Amino acid sequence: MEAGSPQALSGIRVLDLSRVLAGPWATQALGDLGAEVIKVEKPGSGDDTRGWGPPWLADGEGDPTRESAYFLCANRSKRSVTIDMAQPDGQALIRRLAAASDVVVENFKVGGLTRYGLDYASLAALNSRLVYCSITGFGQDGPEAGRAGYDFMIQGMAGLMSVTGSPEDEPQKVGVALIDVLTGLNATIAILAALQQRERTGRGQHIDMALFDVAMASLANQALNFLVGGTAPRRLGNAHPNIVPYQAFETADGHLILAIGNDGQFARFCRLAELPELAGDERYATNAARVAHRDSLIPVVAQALKRQTTAEWLAMLDAAGIPAGPINTIAQAFAEPQALARGLALSIPHALGGMAASVRSPLRLADSPMDAPLPPPLLGQHTDEVLADVLGLDAAERARLRATGAI
Repeated sequence: MEAGSPQALSGIRVLDLSRVLAGPWATQALGDLGAEVIKVEKPGSGDDTRGWGPPWLADGEGDPTRESAYFLCANRSKRSVTIDMAQPDGQALIRRLAAASDVVVENFKVGGLTRYGLDYASLAALNSRLVYCSITGFGQDGPEAGRAGYDFMIQGMAGLMSVTGSPEDEPQKVGVALIDVLTGLNATIAILAALQQRERTGRGQHIDMALFDVAMASLANQALNFLVGGTAPRRLGNAHPNIVPYQAFETADGHLILAIGNDGQFARFCRLAELPELAGDERYATNAARVAHRDSLIPVVAQALKRQTTAEWLAMLDAAGIPAGPINTIAQAFAEPQALARGLALSIPHALGGMAASVRSPLRLADSPMDAPLPPPLLGQHTDEVLADVLGLDAAERARLRATGAI
């Protein structure tokens, strides 16, 4: 990487009208990649997640602020501008910002921005090069298009919860708002593709991104297990529907994950576990046979793994080239040597003093530096700066807008 190399998205301006997680996750990724992200928030309250605490960020004196950990997780690399879009002056400001932007991201209900003149058709008339990404629960059409969508609800509706959890217990959601996160990532992919196409055509376009669509697409092999096999997959706890043995097992002092992916690995495991007869047994010699005879194989493997500790097994399995790993708490995950070596926990100087914790972006481009993200902004921290720099509004005009409550 040459000194002073520009970031990958330098020169791209993103107008972020989204709140909570899916939209902000996408715009944070774009900001990490070097785009200028202007986050528009409601005066006085801002993004809903600013109030979703505790825990709260500590200031330079160690005292808690009103900056929630939830807000911090999805809003680095942005500038915050407070504008009241319910006011005509506020709408006019956002239209002007959109006219000067490359991308708009919003997650209002279908048609929710039309009454403000901030929908795609209205803004594209001002800026034909605009890439406009709408994130909704169910998309822009279909019988459910008008409904609000929430991650937990979508996990249930799309079938993800039907394959998550133990078969003996109730269906479970994933431990993070995974559909929101995946929707943010898919929105990022679509925005980058639309920007690339704009280079060829000179025109922007509207992106219709739905949590429900993303959830269904993210079912991956489980969706195809149903579409090809005709039977709806069931909950298997930590087991895998298509690979055996590929699940969590108890050891002498805890648990580990054994992730055997092919027949050679299984044969090596059998020798290591002093079960050589299993590798030659026609019921277990191939993965397809092991899936068919899962119920008789798993108890034998489980009993063998109880003989030694997790650390002892992991050392032996690693030496034998057999995929396996621990089941860490989040604290233990951040303490992993690999996490420390890769610098996955970040500390970013914050406007309130002290340091804002963050997690390093997994996007690492050799020739595009990403090592110094902006800290998550205070509510309205950059209002004057952005309105002056981007729109050229002088102090008197900003004072007038502030007096009317438009900013």
